[in-house]
Amino acid sequence: MKTQPMERPASRRITRPLATSLLDSFYALLGGTSPVSAPDKVEDIRASMLAELEHHDATTHARVIRHIRYAVDVQALWYMRGELMGALSTQYGESEARTRLDRISRLFNGQLPRSLKSRPSPLEI
Repeated sequence: MKTQPMERPASRRITRPLATSLLDSFYALLGGTSPVSAPDKVEDIRASMLAELEHHDATTHARVIRHIRYAVDVQALWYMRGELMGALSTQYGESEARTRLDRISRLFNGQLPRSLKSRPSPLEI
């Protein structure tokens, strides 16, 4: 006997516009506005990140590639920089990986809320 999956009543479904307005309300509570990125810019950043992994063995970094490929917005890509750094450092070493990641990080200028921007370290010369 097969059972049909139970469908949520219409009153309990969260639709995309409602979820978006809830997210906007959350950002408003934090004292900011929700970040809005041009889809083209998100795709440019995604392409740059994937291009850095082009010369790597796809099976070694399949998880990182998949996460970058399916990231839903610019913030998700921003948080992927750590995993990308790890993947690049295995191939090029930490210094070269940092240089490559810095180029990608510049693509995020103007795309993130102020709270997510990286701050210069006093240790950097």
